[in-house]
Amino acid sequence: MLSSTQFLAVFSLLIVSAGALLGIIGSKQGVTVTGRLICNGQPASGVLVKMYEDGTIYDSKMDSVKTGADGTFRVSGTQNKIRTIDPKVNIYHKCNYNGLCSKKVSINIPKSAVTSGGNNNNARNYDIGTINLANRFSGESTDCIH
Repeated sequence: MLSSTQFLAVFSLLIVSAGALLGIIGSKQGVTVTGRLICNGQPASGVLVKMYEDGTIYDSKMDSVKTGADGTFRVSGTQNKIRTIDPKVNIYHKCNYNGLCSKKVSINIPKSAVTSGGNNNNARNYDIGTINLANRFSGESTDCIH
């Protein structure tokens, strides 16, 4: 009989293996997200933006960029899954914040923005518009390890 620790280890391994297997047999899906970040009316340049597939156990990074001098960004990624991917964009910034870590804003991308098949160059673009990072956001947190 397995101890509870051994059972959890075996169960976790099975979940991760199943996720990897499903990634192989699922369909290819893609998403592209663009937007512009500002801080107090000025372009927020050099801000880290990462796109993830929001997983049940762990999130899979799909893309990562820094905003340009004008505050714009474009993240794009593909993943194989049986079910529709659940993309989100995390923004790590220091607008009006002097702490050691960055503020983190997560934006869930609707499943309607996800395209199936082929390469992601043909994916329609989901524009999140212009976001003023000086605002307070629901669910905003701080993040030191990103």
